[in-house]
Amino acid sequence: MKNIRFTKKGFEALKKRYEALKNSRPAAVLDLKRARDMGDLSENGYYKAARARLSEIDRNLRKFLIELKSADVIESKNNHQVGIGLTVKLSDGKGEKVFQIVGDLEADPSQKKISLLSPLGHALERKKVGDTAKITTPKGVISYKIIKIS
Repeated sequence: MKNIRFTKKGFEALKKRYEALKNSRPAAVLDLKRARDMGDLSENGYYKAARARLSEIDRNLRKFLIELKSADVIESKNNHQVGIGLTVKLSDGKGEKVFQIVGDLEADPSQKKISLLSPLGHALERKKVGDTAKITTPKGVISYKIIKIS
């Protein structure tokens, strides 16, 4: 299985989500038990909802556990090259944009967080200040010059 790259902050957030979900499971089990004790399960909407909630918790616990076991926490100490955990300031000739490079599952383009798996992140990987990264989009090729890495 391939390792999943995380920033230290992203890994800690995943551990907190896992623990919070694990701590919510006993209440969901108790809720399911109460629903089951109500009698006829075939027409018991409360039972079906409680069972679905517990199934979702268990599914997410399994998913988070796999991610935690496969995690590779990366801390880029070299701010001379684009890598995970660093912030990059780019210019496309029309304006400047700032992106934070995050782990594989932490990406959120609306928050200007991109992973190295994204087309832009992949093009920027290991580039230095002054280098140009080109990506192909449906509107054509876009070139970004790296202005600053921090």
